[in-house]
Amino acid sequence: MTTSENEALAHDLGRALDGEVAFDPYTRHLFSRDASMYAIEPLGVVFPRHADDVAAAVALAGTYGVPVLPRGGGTSLAGQTVGGGLVLDLSRHLHRIVELDPQARVARVQPGVVQDQLNRAAAPHGLMFGPDTSTSNRATIGGMLGNNSAGSGSVRYGMTIDHIRELDVVLSDASTARFAPLDADERSRRAGAQTLEGRLYRELPRLLETSASAIADGYPPYWRRACGYRLDRLAGDPGFNLAPFVVGSEGTLVIATEALVDLVPKPRRTVIAVGHFTSTLAAIEATEDALACDPAAVEMMDRTILDLSRQKIEYADLGRILEGDPEALLFVSFSGDDERELIGRLDRLVGLWSRHGHGYHTLRAETPQQQAALLKVRKSSLGLLMAASTGTLRPLAFVEDTAVDPMHLADYTKRFKEVLDRHQLNAGFYGHCSVGCLHIRPFVDVSRPEQVHAMRGVAEEIKDLVREYGGVNSSEHGDGLARSEFNREIFGDELYEAMRTVKRIFDPDNRMNPGKIVDAPPMTDNLRDAALPPAPAIRTRLSFEVVGGARGAADRCMNIGLCRKSGTGAMCPSYMATRQEEHATRGRANALVKALSEPDPAAALGDERLHGILDLCLMCKACKSECPLGVDMASLKAEALAHHHDAHGVPLRSRVFGAIRALNRLGSATAPLSNLPGRIRPLRRLMDRGGGIASGRPLPTFHRQNLVRWFRGRSAPTGRGEVTFLADSFTTFTEPQIGRAAVELLEAAGWRVRLESGGCCGRASFSKGLLDDAKHKAGALAARLARATEPGSPIVGCEPSCILTLRDEHRQLLPDDACVADVSGRVRQVEELLLEALDAGRLRLGGSPLSGRRIVYHGHCHQKAEVGTAATVALLRRIPGVEVVELDAGCCGMAGSFGFESEHYELSMAVGNDRLFPAVRAEPADTVVAATGVSCRQQIRHGTERVAWHPLELVRQALATS
Repeated sequence: MTTSENEALAHDLGRALDGEVAFDPYTRHLFSRDASMYAIEPLGVVFPRHADDVAAAVALAGTYGVPVLPRGGGTSLAGQTVGGGLVLDLSRHLHRIVELDPQARVARVQPGVVQDQLNRAAAPHGLMFGPDTSTSNRATIGGMLGNNSAGSGSVRYGMTIDHIRELDVVLSDASTARFAPLDADERSRRAGAQTLEGRLYRELPRLLETSASAIADGYPPYWRRACGYRLDRLAGDPGFNLAPFVVGSEGTLVIATEALVDLVPKPRRTVIAVGHFTSTLAAIEATEDALACDPAAVEMMDRTILDLSRQKIEYADLGRILEGDPEALLFVSFSGDDERELIGRLDRLVGLWSRHGHGYHTLRAETPQQQAALLKVRKSSLGLLMAASTGTLRPLAFVEDTAVDPMHLADYTKRFKEVLDRHQLNAGFYGHCSVGCLHIRPFVDVSRPEQVHAMRGVAEEIKDLVREYGGVNSSEHGDGLARSEFNREIFGDELYEAMRTVKRIFDPDNRMNPGKIVDAPPMTDNLRDAALPPAPAIRTRLSFEVVGGARGAADRCMNIGLCRKSGTGAMCPSYMATRQEEHATRGRANALVKALSEPDPAAALGDERLHGILDLCLMCKACKSECPLGVDMASLKAEALAHHHDAHGVPLRSRVFGAIRALNRLGSATAPLSNLPGRIRPLRRLMDRGGGIASGRPLPTFHRQNLVRWFRGRSAPTGRGEVTFLADSFTTFTEPQIGRAAVELLEAAGWRVRLESGGCCGRASFSKGLLDDAKHKAGALAARLARATEPGSPIVGCEPSCILTLRDEHRQLLPDDACVADVSGRVRQVEELLLEALDAGRLRLGGSPLSGRRIVYHGHCHQKAEVGTAATVALLRRIPGVEVVELDAGCCGMAGSFGFESEHYELSMAVGNDRLFPAVRAEPADTVVAATGVSCRQQIRHGTERVAWHPLELVRQALATS
């Protein structure tokens, strides 16, 4: 299309649709990628609000001769959701559960409903959606329909195609239809209509008749198929239901706008056996015994995944419960309602493995608490494997979706490995042994032609190997761009031509996601990394220690979409609140890849559209730990902000927030007068209009008797060794009681406390992109700490965002500074020192006024990202007589200055309202609320009117007096 035609299409779509329309370069780039190895830039993207919008978009695309491509979560692994036409993002608005009928065990849902969202709604009725994908926290039902997705439980529940009753669809001519089982009269009536729907009911039966022998003989014999068009299912369906027939058609035939799906009873109990093995092949060989015990799932994970999980705080619990150093694990799950029966099956499996010499240890996980770490890592295997990427050497999904009968799996895997060895490719192994599907991802650098050649050679050999074993080339992830090219050879000429006829019947003008399933381009076309230009040189203020510098750090994102999850974790809070792709970590990373690929990347980083994409990043750092690839968006945003300031100057408000320590010191010195502006409404409105400080947000209270004054005015006891306490800008001037509690606890534990109050860590400057100022502050503080403290002595603090800046951001700002290296290595949490003192008997907690109370604890995002919350939770649990519960309530939404800024105030509160506020409000009045971060405590107080205590304040109350 010409530029003017493109603009005309965008204009007409904007007038015709209630949803949004975006044709700008950044949006097109964001939607040019999915979780596959491919990239194709679309003409534009629309975000339909309802089914009529979908039909209107298809109609206008037809008028302009433009292909249309439906997209859900964009987590497709074979390239189904990238193409050169008009992308319809069905996830932003079409995510409503229309109806849930527990008696009939069905739900009517829109295509953007996420699998876990449906499961949460069905759970109170003892129901769930059967296909259980590892991406259930972000995979949409529409995407599962498109791929015919399955998962770990498919040995029991089958595939998506087995759970679809009805579909409301938009056809290629923009007409609509409802696909459902039909009796003969209704089928005849529909066939008589001179419409596209009528054509389906006239021509498809004829095709089934003329192609009967090819349909009977042409499909691979193994049942777990997510490839081609399912004429075999339609041929055997007396109700001639087109709903399951179009499942797995990848948007090439219709666009689903609503689905009636079956629900299945949710087992009340699950027990898991985890076999430990000395090789991958040994684990696979133990599958036969596992299948003999009627499991719900049998999953394998090799050493590659295990080693990667050990490197992430998010998954560290797994390593603590394993026995020895296994080369592979086999997870065997038993689910049902009768606990004794399940334990019996688990006992039988352990006995079989022992008698047959399978494995060297079996871990029994019989409770949800024991299973949590296991399931967390198992469902994150894909992301963990992707984290092993180095530059453009990535584990790619082009032969990872094959499946054979489990009885052949050991031999098949051995020969698969021989193919990889012959082509000198390494791979990680994990997947579903119960159904013969292993996800094997060879590491390939597609920017090198010889590697592309090797990749194609492997794909062709594996295709032949699969056929030899009677298996399927695509068993749950679909054909897409990776495998469609081979479909003629896989199905044979006659059946393949019948599939091409299906495409022509449904889509005579070839407008619906062309190039997938039939008439596909070569699998080596449109490769993502091969299309990227060399990274132009750019001077960055931060050190990005990855191949490719800043662009390499952003391009680590492989679009698996974990940042699009909701209901668990903290990443990504702004996406959870907005459901917009550009406000997920993935969207921001892709936007930065685009900017950093421009001929003048420094100028591109000053672009206002890019600035808008990065603006809603709260810099919570959850992505650093929760993203399996460790995409550190907080640092990338800080770098981009610095370049934006270079181009446009530094806003006054950013300078003010960057100087928060000086501001708080002044507020403390002039208290109580300094607290008056926060209580005078006209002044607050003036601050809102003139300074961008939200008038609805309470300001902190300054204390004249700050921590420094208190510390100087007392006689400190001597101790066994020195510990330096960082008097941060908040604990010192606005919450000195927390600092006092920390100092008194450390002294009670036998430490001699040295107070460091002479400078700022630079965290506030860093968050506003004032990196030169942050670097100066970091260097000065690190030099002072290195000189003034005892060598090797611990350095601690109460505010995670400040104390942890010394061990993270300081090293990015000054990677070669010896003082920074020394200081960062000595940073510890106060809680760690106190736990050690309790264990050694140097500290004793006595009777507590909190005895008999429940404490709910909300951890700070930076703490979770850098060191985890285990020490804080453990210390709280040492308080006598209390019950401690750690909330999984995400980011609080405050994020330092973010929640004070007028334009961000509503989003900040929306993030808090997502999970944190409801969780706190649900607690009885006598529940004690604890939170580590100053921002979290401010947000909890403002959003719930509940006081949140620092954990150290609560521990101080329990300190034994003698």
